[in-house]
Amino acid sequence: LFFCSQRYYLSPASGFQSLQFRLLENKIGVPQSLRVPYNRRHYRDNFKGQDYELLLKSEQEPTLLQLVEAWLERTPGLDAEGFDFWGQFEVNVLKGLEEEFALVQAKPESEEKDDLLSEFQKQKDVLLSLFDEKRHEHLLSKGERRLSYKALKGALMIYFYREEPRFQVPFQLLTSLMDIDVLMTKWRYNHVCMVHRMIGSKAGTGGSSGYQYLRSTVSDRYKVFVDLFNLSTFLVPRHWIPKMNPTIHKFLYTAEYCDSSYFSSDDSD
Repeated sequence: LFFCSQRYYLSPASGFQSLQFRLLENKIGVPQSLRVPYNRRHYRDNFKGQDYELLLKSEQEPTLLQLVEAWLERTPGLDAEGFDFWGQFEVNVLKGLEEEFALVQAKPESEEKDDLLSEFQKQKDVLLSLFDEKRHEHLLSKGERRLSYKALKGALMIYFYREEPRFQVPFQLLTSLMDIDVLMTKWRYNHVCMVHRMIGSKAGTGGSSGYQYLRSTVSDRYKVFVDLFNLSTFLVPRHWIPKMNPTIHKFLYTAEYCDSSYFSSDDSD
């Protein structure tokens, strides 16, 4: 009751008007196309003057997501003329799926076998979709994926070879990027719960639908590094992972084989 009596003095303030939070979202890389509309208006329309210009500038600057994407695309071992991780990985996956299918087929006819075949087909569809670049581009256009196809390859390679010295720090970085999304989501969720507890389904003081609007922001559309979370979908048995040849293995272990392009963009070399 006390909160309701004081709420009048907060109007028309709204968390949606938090300049710092919007700048943080833009710096990290929340896609403008995936933002939930606020009263059918662009989020920038709630800001004026210098604040508006700051937001506009932040949208035009490179985001953390874009910088990470460019870095992942330079992951050593992706090129066909080198280690060709992706080509070898596809061959191993196809071979592994054939072996798994043979094991299931060898079982006597039963309801359990039918279930296993159904699960195998689902697993097969998921893994083979990984090698369909057109499907990836389609998901990218829909906003269901964020990273380029080559960057996704690099991220998966880092996941598979995380125990190699050269990939240990990159793996820790990818983990930290996911932590950012986790903490942002936790903050949003805690805010949603607080609003629901204090005002129920009433409209927000800034004119939004309140709880309903806030709840819609706690979703994958606001997860910048959602592709990194989804990498676990494509983890496979260790013996399916391509073994490194001596050259790439030495590259990963010794500093003198380090290619500076892995750590910096072409413009800064």
